[in-house]
Amino acid sequence: QVQLKESGGGLVQAGGSLRLSCAASGRTFSSSAMGWFRQAPGKSRELVAAIRWADNSPWYGDPAKGRFTISRDIAKRTVYLQINGLKAEDTAVYYCATGASDRVDRPEDYDHWGQGTRVTVSS
Repeated sequence: QVQLKESGGGLVQAGGSLRLSCAASGRTFSSSAMGWFRQAPGKSRELVAAIRWADNSPWYGDPAKGRFTISRDIAKRTVYLQINGLKAEDTAVYYCATGASDRVDRPEDYDHWGQGTRVTVSS
């Protein structure tokens, strides 16, 4: 089994920044990528960003382009999501997930999920 633990969420003013962390433990060798998704109230879960462990190649969903940066620390088995210029529409629960699929852009590409960390942006 793989365990994922997110941290770093909170209440922040619009225009501020946050860095979310996701620490993976357990049988992580079976996964090839880790992704960050978010889900706002009343909306479906959407991909924010993903990164492959092997080659560090990032993939960004439409909501993330320009303000979000995903990175990974292999030794710590941790993935980070840096969010700059936060907007009210970034308010959501952010989940990290890991999977072994060739694709990284869909929730069904991931096998294990964290409990989520809440980000609230005040305007």
